[in-house]
Order: sequence, then C-alpha cells, then structure tokens
Amino acid sequence: MLKTSILGKLSRLARDKRGVSAVEFALLAPVMIGLYFGCAEIATGVGTDRKVSLISAALANLSAQTATISTADMTNILDASGAIVSPYDATKLKMTITCIKIDANKVATVKWSVTRNGTANSGTMTVPTALAVANSTLILSEASYAYTPTVGYTISGTLTLSDKMYMTPRISAPTYGTTTCT
Repeated sequence: MLKTSILGKLSRLARDKRGVSAVEFALLAPVMIGLYFGCAEIATGVGTDRKVSLISAALANLSAQTATISTADMTNILDASGAIVSPYDATKLKMTITCIKIDANKVATVKWSVTRNGTANSGTMTVPTALAVANSTLILSEASYAYTPTVGYTISGTLTLSDKMYMTPRISAPTYGTTTCT
C-alpha cells in the first residue's frame, strides 16, 4: 500500500507539466541574456576598431594630397579625421601624422610629426622593407583609441585599438609650416 501510494504520487508528479516552462526559462534566460550582451559588445568593439582604421586612412590620405600644409590645414585634417570616431568619445582618440624621408642608404628619418593627444615621432624610424625605397618620402599616420567595453570592462579592462598607414605623397613631399620633408 505504501509503495502504491508513493508510486502514484511520483506518477502524478511526472505527468504534471505546470511550471516546466518557468523552469526552462529560468535555466535559459541567463545564457540568452549573456549571449545578447556579448554580441552587442563585440559588435560595438568591431565597429570602433573599424572607425580607428578609417581615421588612420583619412589622416594619411588628407596629408598625402597636399604639398604645403599650414597649421590651420593640419588642424582641419585632425578635426575631420577625428570626427569619424563619432558617436564615441573623441577624447580617448590619439592621432599622429609623420613625414619620413628615406635617404640613399634607406635610412628613414622623421622630418616633422604632428599629434593630437599622442606622442610625436622623432629621430630615425624603422619602416617596412618593401616601403624603404631610396630617396623617397612617406607619410605615416597612426590612430589609437582607448576602448572600454560597457559590459565586459571588469573582465578585459580598457583595450587599445590602433592602426597605422603608410602613404606616398601624391604631389610632392609635404611641407608643414616651415619644415620641409626633403
């Protein structure tokens, strides 16, 4: 009699479907919410990294197409390139434009360097071997952004997203202010 009573109760409990959906939801909801926030965070990070690459390209492109760059022109180049990072915080953005002269011995020397929120380059530099052409000029643009994830900042902290681009001047070696790049 006792076995039948226990088996009967277990049988009724096994057939009872009330609450199954609530239990499934309680088990799956944290996983689904985590996936949603993770995907949103990755999409924001990839979008920000893409903007950093676009900024680097814009800096090089705008600097390489001008033979003479005034201080006002440089401010406009930095402002226009920096506007690409919108809607993200532009104060976390570092941009540097450097004009590099490569001599007959393929030694790359910085002729001028301008930065916003970063560090200007100086002295000799190492350039990729394929770009070290004797008696030539290169424009180097560098952009970096201190990206702090909204949700995962406690796991990863701040990530530095960066990109750089070398470009050959289109018209002639650009002069910035009174400093030539020859």
